[in-house]
Amino acid sequence: MKHITIKDVAKKLNCSVSTISRAFNDKYDIRKETRDHILETAKEMGYSPNPMAKSLLKQCSNQIGVVVPEFINAFFPEVIIGIQEVFIKKGYQVLIMQSGESQITELENVKTLENNMVDGMIISLSLETKNVDYYKKLIQQGFPLVFFNRVSNELETSKVLIDDYKWAFFATEHLIYQGYKKIFHFSGPEGLMFTQNRKNGFIDAHRKHKLPIENDSIITAGLMINDGEREMEKLINENNIPEAIFAVNDPTAIGAMKMLKKHGYKIPEDVALVGFTESRLAPLIDPPLTSVAQPTKEIGRTAALLLLEQIESKGIFVPQTVILNGRLNIRESSMKLK
Repeated sequence: MKHITIKDVAKKLNCSVSTISRAFNDKYDIRKETRDHILETAKEMGYSPNPMAKSLLKQCSNQIGVVVPEFINAFFPEVIIGIQEVFIKKGYQVLIMQSGESQITELENVKTLENNMVDGMIISLSLETKNVDYYKKLIQQGFPLVFFNRVSNELETSKVLIDDYKWAFFATEHLIYQGYKKIFHFSGPEGLMFTQNRKNGFIDAHRKHKLPIENDSIITAGLMINDGEREMEKLINENNIPEAIFAVNDPTAIGAMKMLKKHGYKIPEDVALVGFTESRLAPLIDPPLTSVAQPTKEIGRTAALLLLEQIESKGIFVPQTVILNGRLNIRESSMKLK
C-alpha cells in the first residue's frame, strides 16, 4: 500500500504544498473552511504525518526514556507505573530500558535513548556506576534529567528519594523497643547514597538509646537474596548470631531468614528480622517480614512531574530534591514473644 504524502494531498486538491502544510499546522493565515476541507480530504486519503519529521519541526519527540538497574524486584516496575501514569496522559511514549546493574550497559542505554531523540530521561543508577561525567555533560547541555532512588551527589539536577535515614532509624528503634540488644545491620553496597543513609540511621538509633555498636555488627552485604544467605551463613559458621538483624532491603533480609531456618533457627524466637522496601514477598513469607514501605508509584509520579517541568521550562529551572515519606509495617518477624 502506497504511503500518502503531503504532496499527494496537494495534488488531489490542486493547491500548493505550503498551503497544505499551513492547514496541518493550524496557521493563522488560512481560513477555517479551507483548513477543514484539507484535513477531511487528507483523512479520506489515509494521510498521516511522518512522526520523525513532526518531531524535528516541533523540536520534541513526545518520548521520554527510563533507565533502571533491574526488574527482578517489584520496586522498579512499580515506580515505572507511576511514571507512565503522568506521561501517557500528556501524550508521551515511555521508552524503558534496564542496565542489569552494569555501568557499561547503563551508558549504552542512555546513548540509545539520546539517539531516539527522547525529550528527557528518568534514571536510577546501577551498582557499578561511579563515574557520572557523561551525565554532567548532558546536564551542562541543558538535557532534562531526573534521578531517583540511586542517585549521585555530584549531579546538579532534580532527584526523588525516600527519607532513608529516618526510616532506618525507626526500624532499628523498633527492634530496640522490643528488647533486642545485639542487633546487626546487613548494609548495602558502598557508594550508594541510600546505603550510607540507612547505615547512619542504624548507628544513630543505637546512640540515642546508648547501646554499643560492635565492630562486626555492620556487615557490607548486597541487595539480593543470595547476599543475605551468604553473610548469614558466615555468621552461623563463626557462631556469631545476633538477636536481631536490620537489613538494607527485603531480599537481603529474606536471604538471611532462609539461611537461619535452614540451620534450625526460629524467627523471631532466636533471631528477629526487619527489612526495607516492602517487597511483595514481605507479607507472604513465614513469618511475615517487618519492612519499611516506600511510596513506589508516588516516587514515579513525582519524578515524572519534575521531568515534565524541566522539559516545559526549556532549560530555565531550579533543580529540586524531593524526599518522600515511608511507613514501617510491623509483622511477626520482629515481634519478641512474651
